[in-house]
Amino acid sequence: MYRTIIKKLIEWKLSKNKKPLVFLGARQVGKTWLIQEFGKTEYRQMVYINFEDSQELRETFLPDLNTKRLITNFELHSNLKITPEDTLIVLDEIQAAPRGITSLKYFCENAPEYQIIAAGSLLGVNIHPGESFPVGKVDRNFAPHQYGLGKHSCTIGKRK
Repeated sequence: MYRTIIKKLIEWKLSKNKKPLVFLGARQVGKTWLIQEFGKTEYRQMVYINFEDSQELRETFLPDLNTKRLITNFELHSNLKITPEDTLIVLDEIQAAPRGITSLKYFCENAPEYQIIAAGSLLGVNIHPGESFPVGKVDRNFAPHQYGLGKHSCTIGKRK
């Protein structure tokens, strides 16, 4: 299963018209580990943001959804200069950040050069009032299959 998922992630990385990728699944199924492993092996650098780490991080998207400002915030948080061609941006526990999922639409439309993978628990998706899933602006992981990633399974499916 691991090689199958990594192969699909590499295909996503190499695609010319990639959208932000979203991993949704139950807690403790290996989403974060898999994404970090992919980032370590396939990119020069990885910016990892966990929105459950601090209130300040959770408020990142509240002022506006300006992608340039968001990239600058991610750079300040990680102490890394983000270069679109060789930096993977991982937005983990995105459901904890109001407007976080919505921001992916703006990355797709206004900053498609950035390679972004968001991960979140199915338990917390769409918990913020007025927020909706950006249908058509993100890839929801590849194909409608269930991959076992531990004791539970993680839905890996692509939205068109």
